[in-house]
Amino acid sequence: MAQAGNALYDSPRDIPGIIPLFPLEEALLLPRTQMPLNIFEDRYLAMIDHAIRHDRIIGIIQPKPTPDASQASKQEDEADASQLQRIGCLGRITAFGETGDGRVLITLSGLCRFQLVSEIESHLPFRMAEIDCEDYAEDLIEGFGEDQVNREGVLDIFRAFLDANDMEADWDNVGKSSNEILVNSLSMMSPYGIAEKQALLEAESLALRAETLIAITEMHLANDASDAPATLQ
Repeated sequence: MAQAGNALYDSPRDIPGIIPLFPLEEALLLPRTQMPLNIFEDRYLAMIDHAIRHDRIIGIIQPKPTPDASQASKQEDEADASQLQRIGCLGRITAFGETGDGRVLITLSGLCRFQLVSEIESHLPFRMAEIDCEDYAEDLIEGFGEDQVNREGVLDIFRAFLDANDMEADWDNVGKSSNEILVNSLSMMSPYGIAEKQALLEAESLALRAETLIAITEMHLANDASDAPATLQ
């Protein structure tokens, strides 16, 4: 069972089959994490209003990389389903605030991943889609598979990343985090591109997501090193 705000979700059958989509590059939402968003575009303000009037659920999904940089400026509503990744993550709006200058601030609580079945034509200014969550029912089970996570490996590469970038961490809070929250939060915070974020999202298990995060971070540390590649050990 998953809980987001006041709502409980026992199975994928509790999740609507048609949802609004919010395409975001290099954005990653995962189960039992939170994503704050600053909404200011008219179409996405309309999307938030629509979600709040219905079930408060929207789908965070990445666009596919554009081969031509000039295509990046195309309007999102001109894109078709082939320009989106096939897997995204559902979030429920669990906090909402108006700023007084036309923006809204929301917090999305991650529920589970979904497969994009097809986009649906509508009169709405934002994109709507039919989705399927059946393959990701285990996302609704808190802590599923976290006993198989290489926690020490994740912490080692996290320390290496912080050292390489002259950053600090709140190690008391890190130490109190469950394996699931540790891996998913670090995956969301990681400063990587569309392909890396999508690989983290699509990892078949929490343990595999941890190994993917370790491998991607090792690779980036090695590429950034001036003398010798960074290693996990």
